[in-house]
Amino acid sequence: MQNVLAYIKPYRVAATIAALLMLVELVVELWLPLMMADIIDNGIVKENLNVITRLGIYMVVLTVVSFIASIINTFLAAYVSQHFAFDLRKALFEKVQSFAFKDFNRFPTSSLITRLTNDVNQVQLVVFMGLRIMVRAPLLVVGGVVMAFVVDVQLALLLTAAIPLVMVFLYFVMKKGVPLFSSVQDKLDRVNGVMRENLVGVRLIKAYLRGKHEQRRFKGVNEDLMNQTVSSLRLIELATPVLLILMNVAIVAVVWFGGLKVVAGTAQVGEISAIITYGTRITVALTMFSFILMILSRARASAFRMQEVLATETIQEEGLETTMKELKTLQFQDVSFHYPDSEDNVLKQVSFSAAQGQLIGVIGATGSGKSSLVQLIPRLYEPTAGTITLNGRNVHDFQLEELRNRIGLVPQEAILFSGSISDNIRWGKEEASLDEIMSAAKAAQIHSFIMSLPNQYETVLGQKGINLSGGQKQRLSIARALIRTPEILILDDSTSALDLNTEAALQRSLSDLQSMVILIAQKISSIKEADKILLLEDGELIGEGTHDELLLNHSVYRDIFVSQYGEEAYHEIR
Repeated sequence: MQNVLAYIKPYRVAATIAALLMLVELVVELWLPLMMADIIDNGIVKENLNVITRLGIYMVVLTVVSFIASIINTFLAAYVSQHFAFDLRKALFEKVQSFAFKDFNRFPTSSLITRLTNDVNQVQLVVFMGLRIMVRAPLLVVGGVVMAFVVDVQLALLLTAAIPLVMVFLYFVMKKGVPLFSSVQDKLDRVNGVMRENLVGVRLIKAYLRGKHEQRRFKGVNEDLMNQTVSSLRLIELATPVLLILMNVAIVAVVWFGGLKVVAGTAQVGEISAIITYGTRITVALTMFSFILMILSRARASAFRMQEVLATETIQEEGLETTMKELKTLQFQDVSFHYPDSEDNVLKQVSFSAAQGQLIGVIGATGSGKSSLVQLIPRLYEPTAGTITLNGRNVHDFQLEELRNRIGLVPQEAILFSGSISDNIRWGKEEASLDEIMSAAKAAQIHSFIMSLPNQYETVLGQKGINLSGGQKQRLSIARALIRTPEILILDDSTSALDLNTEAALQRSLSDLQSMVILIAQKISSIKEADKILLLEDGELIGEGTHDELLLNHSVYRDIFVSQYGEEAYHEIR
């Protein structure tokens, strides 16, 4: 939690002032019972109106001072906690942006959302309450005990006899509470995960009439969250009645023995009143501990979860090349790869080379390693063996920003963002002009469709481009990559929704580029004209060559061709 709270440092001046103002409130709160005792013993009992008036005025002035201090303290506490939360969320988001793909396997999306929202809120609450009551409460207990001893040592001993028992009990509650609330946050992750899956797949759920099933599934995880939260709160709430019983017994003892002392003439009524007031305030402060323990327990669990994100190691780039010459060659040399949570290689000693201006086709059955292969080029994942070189230099010798600026990637799933069509295309090049946007759209074969829309390039897309067809989404994604004028263009099965004419027109546009194009496809028609075709099977490169060469020399490629075109087409070619 200490590392997370380090984000409060920029606001330490405001936090210090808030803490000092809290101390002003505390001093006034501890001083007033003494003044009241003086009014009772020297004013009311002795019928001295001057003492009552003078001390009464002092009490009013001190109350006003305490009120002003409280207002300013609350403002500063809110200022510090809000800015602290802003900086912490920003740091977490920036850290997530720096993650490699393997880190997203470690932290599910739902968990990251919870850590950037609910977990931040839990720690923010601790910061705010820390500057308001969390420090004030224990200081009020200590100060109340000290002042009680100043008034009457014997009665103060009676009052404070229960406090050690209270502190031992609170330590027990705190120790048990942290793991319980950590489990609550994990359950909340699961609820968020189910909600996210349902919102993303709502159309499929409705199409398959699975609404009741999903309701039962959500009810299950929601009940788990509720039950875990109730169990945690029961432990925390147990603290309040235990505290009240112990402290009220002590106050009753003070009243009883204090009365005997007043009768015996060894104590005054005002002194007994002051000690009872201190006892009451100590009790109130201790009962706050149940609330304080709850938010501290939740905050410690949340801080640990956020620290896991902040402590995740990212790629270090010190001393790497900041400039790169024009890309001319790409080479894989005995590259193997397995995902972080698996020991089974999805790529096995793959070797091939590609040159500027070439169209490289990649084909193979589902699960053959095609997407894994291209994800290694921009270092979304790192190979577990072998090397990948650009112009003969290892890709690890170049800074990620420099490397990825040279690459245009169109993933399997066409991902569009909220905003206009021009915003989505410009997402690939932030400073792009409208002419550049239109040029990229023309190359991606989407310009005519955009111009047919009422607002053309300023047309606002629905969530995830819901108002577009699959082919239109793919072409917009391709336009977004093309606007970067990439030196390596990776199309990861991103033309699957295009009709033959549109796909042919797109390939003609790509042939005009000087880029190295790597095209993953399921259809041979998509890669038929490629300069080189890579045939993958179970992570191994089992064939390499042109369409004609593979058709003539490789049985697996022939089988794929026959499955798509039929035996007659194959015999006609022969």
